[in-house]
Amino acid sequence: MIWELIRSNVYVVKRPIAIAPSVLPADFSRLGEECIALEKAGVDRIQFDVMDGVFVPNLTFGPDVIKSIRPLVKVPFEAHLMVVEPDNLIDRYIDAGCEIVIVHAEACLHLHRTLKYIADAGAVPGVALNPHTPPELINEVKDLLGLALVMTVNPGFGGQKYISSMEPKIKHVAEMLDGLDCDIEVDGGIGIETVSGAVQAGANVLVSGSALYKDPKGLENAVKELRSKAEASQS
Repeated sequence: MIWELIRSNVYVVKRPIAIAPSVLPADFSRLGEECIALEKAGVDRIQFDVMDGVFVPNLTFGPDVIKSIRPLVKVPFEAHLMVVEPDNLIDRYIDAGCEIVIVHAEACLHLHRTLKYIADAGAVPGVALNPHTPPELINEVKDLLGLALVMTVNPGFGGQKYISSMEPKIKHVAEMLDGLDCDIEVDGGIGIETVSGAVQAGANVLVSGSALYKDPKGLENAVKELRSKAEASQS
C-alpha cells in the first residue's frame, strides 16, 4: 500500500482509483446498450441514482429496470438510494443485482441497523452525506462501511456545478476511515477540471455523468483521461 502524509501525524492509505459513471445522462430508451458501452469504455462500476421524487425532486430507476440490464454487463452495479424510506427498498435493489447499496444518512432513523442489514444481505454497505451534513455523523458506524460518499452537489439532478468547499470534508472523512477497508466516493460535478481537488482530499471512487457523456471524443477517451488525471493527482 502507498501511504501519504496528509497533515502532521495523520497518514491515509491511497486506495485504487475507480471510475463509477452515473447513467443519469444516458439515453433511457437504450439503457442496456448504454451500460454495455460504459463497460467497453473501461469503467469500474456503474451507478444508478435511485430517486423517489420526495427525498430529491426527481424520479428515476426502479429495480425492475436494473434487473433487466444486469445480465448484459459484468461490472458491479451501485444503487444510490436517494429516497425517504430506503429500508423498504434495499432487498429489491440487491435482488436486482446491485452489489453496492448506498443510503443517505439523512434518511435513516437507525443508520447502524440499516447498514448492518445491507451487509447481512450480501451487499457492500455505503452511506452518503449531503453537502450540509457534518462528516462526524458517520463516526459511530464507520466499522460497518464499505463506502462513504461525500456529495459534492445537492442531489437530485445531473449537470450541477462542483462544490469545492466540500474538499475539507472529503479529507476529514478519509482521515476518520483511515485503516478501514472503505472506499471514499465523490459524486457531483466531477470532471477533468475538478477531479484533482477531490482526489487530493482523499477520494478514490469518482462518480461522473455529464462530463463523461459530453466528451466529443467519446466515452472511452473520457474514462481514460479522467482516470489518468485522478491517478496523477494521487502521486
